[in-house]
Amino acid sequence: MVIWTSAWLRGSAAADDVLDALNIWAEAHEVRAADDQTAATLDLPGPNDGPTGLAMLLAALRRCPETNARLVLPVAGDVRGLGGPGPFSEAALLAGEAVVLPEAGIGLVPRPGPEGLMRWSVHELPEMPPTPLHPIGEAEHGLAAAMRQAATALTELGVARKRPGVREEIAAALANTPRPEWPEAMPQRALRVLERSAEVAAILDVASRDAPGGALSASAARARDEALRPIFNAVRAARMTAVDDAARVLGDRAARH
Repeated sequence: MVIWTSAWLRGSAAADDVLDALNIWAEAHEVRAADDQTAATLDLPGPNDGPTGLAMLLAALRRCPETNARLVLPVAGDVRGLGGPGPFSEAALLAGEAVVLPEAGIGLVPRPGPEGLMRWSVHELPEMPPTPLHPIGEAEHGLAAAMRQAATALTELGVARKRPGVREEIAAALANTPRPEWPEAMPQRALRVLERSAEVAAILDVASRDAPGGALSASAARARDEALRPIFNAVRAARMTAVDDAARVLGDRAARH
């Protein structure tokens, strides 16, 4: 959503391309404003109305001030990018992900529904402080360190010893990761960081599971979670930086043309 919407708003992608790209995440999408005031401002259905689709959301965004979308992946203790407490922050923290369009003052929160449905709530945001863009080189460096940490953690936790088929499990986890289409001008460095993030996330997914045949003790589970938490954080940071960098580069390229 962040990358394709940024490309579309700057004229380097068609609306149909955005809609097609989002089909990988859900077979159907529903959109509602989070409150009646936002509904009236953006000409979208309110929380108690029947939903509309993504095409109407894109039309609403087109009427807003020009902006790049940004990715936010909040967790307890790290809610940067949400702009302070409020309904949007609460919904984004509950979902663990959100789209922020700072200049437009709009936030989007996805929530999976039943049978391949994705529900989007649209929020008006308070005036948000500027959020610094982090160099993608820092994300690459942090992710490389995370990959080394992941290998060390797997060894220390005895994952390979306890689960002889761990490599196959990691490969299966990676194979099940959605692989979206990207705009033609997608920056390759950002794409590389996203692909590496998916690889580390697959390792973390397997490392977080209990070994077949028995659950970990409470103390062992806590030790595992503590060992893996910094790696989860590095993956989150790398994904946010890569997506923001891609959105910025796509917008800059479109502006030059």
